[in-house]
Amino acid sequence: MSMAVVGLIAGMALGFAGYFGGFGAFLLVAALGAVGFVVGRFLEGDLDFGDIFRTREDRRR
Repeated sequence: MSMAVVGLIAGMALGFAGYFGGFGAFLLVAALGAVGFVVGRFLEGDLDFGDIFRTREDRRR
């Protein structure tokens, strides 16, 4: 599935949540989508937890 299709589905989900559930549901869907994105990247091997928790000074080395 291309990234454009994934973006379309995510946008539609946020739109439906905002329309039917209000702003709180919109924020909940957006937050859970972000968590799902990070978990998906981790499971694919594109992201390491060290990349998230590493300080800025450690990245320069």
